[in-house]
Amino acid sequence: MTGKQFSLNEVEALACQVLLTAGASPAAASAVARSIRQAERDGIRSHGLLYLPIYAEHLRCGKVLGLAEPIFSHPKPGSIRVDAGNGFAHTAIDAGWEAFTNAARVCGIAALTLHRSYNCGTLGHHAERLAEGGLIGLCFTHAPASIAPIGGKVPVIGTNPFAIAVPDGAGGALLVIDQSASIIAKSEILLRARKGEPIEPNWALDVEGRPTTVAEEALRGSMLPNGGQKGFGLGLMVEILAAVLSGANLSQDASPFSGTAGGPPGTGQCFIALDPSGFSGAVFDQSLRRLAGSITEQPGARLPGSRRKANRTRIEAEGVLVDAALLARIAA
Repeated sequence: MTGKQFSLNEVEALACQVLLTAGASPAAASAVARSIRQAERDGIRSHGLLYLPIYAEHLRCGKVLGLAEPIFSHPKPGSIRVDAGNGFAHTAIDAGWEAFTNAARVCGIAALTLHRSYNCGTLGHHAERLAEGGLIGLCFTHAPASIAPIGGKVPVIGTNPFAIAVPDGAGGALLVIDQSASIIAKSEILLRARKGEPIEPNWALDVEGRPTTVAEEALRGSMLPNGGQKGFGLGLMVEILAAVLSGANLSQDASPFSGTAGGPPGTGQCFIALDPSGFSGAVFDQSLRRLAGSITEQPGARLPGSRRKANRTRIEAEGVLVDAALLARIAA
């Protein structure tokens, strides 16, 4: 047996059932299962069902608390702060979402930060959610340290993604940029390690700071930033917003997102929403359309996020093929 075809409804139902069985509350299981469905829908397999056994393992060992009740506060008109209680980021984001987006519409700009949080899934989906509400979404999340500073060999920051999405004026996102500070997603190195396959020579360093093509050595060493010192600078910016501003653990103090060691990672997120009507108004849409057109009118060029949209259309119709090995890990 090579695998089984699943509809997206079946993907979400399977994920929800596994999470409930592992100890997640109904609200947490529902929110995380929806995130897994969205990842599979967009062809982002690394954040889909592939991550489900890790979520279940972390629920059982206490790295993430499935029954955590997030608590949000509203200390200033444009700031919302959520204590995720070492539970899933998804439910904590939902807890502060209404106050956050309302504040952005009232003030023109607002920020939502989370601390004592966890992996928030595909970051671009949160930015896209803001764009669907007519807001510019700018999102940051950090991760356990895996990237050393240029010239160093001890990891200080994580892969630290950021994402931006802009509204299309019709309830969707015109474009979504979602990228990390590392040259490759850490999940890709984990996947290569699991399969015993080598990694590319420009992806990572070993513990001595030497280039390596061995996935296991890369996981013990440091990933390389995308764009050298510029990539490290972007990752440091994310660290300041998602960890320092939110009051979360620094990446260097967070336990790994893989494995059972270390207890809850206590990481953080920072989401910023801007209401275009509070700035350039109608000019925003006109300028944005012109900007996007200057890209799409060029043969072979495409807007960031267009590949996800194409995957979405196809996978919603066809479903996803889940390989037998992954199904066996999920069943276990």
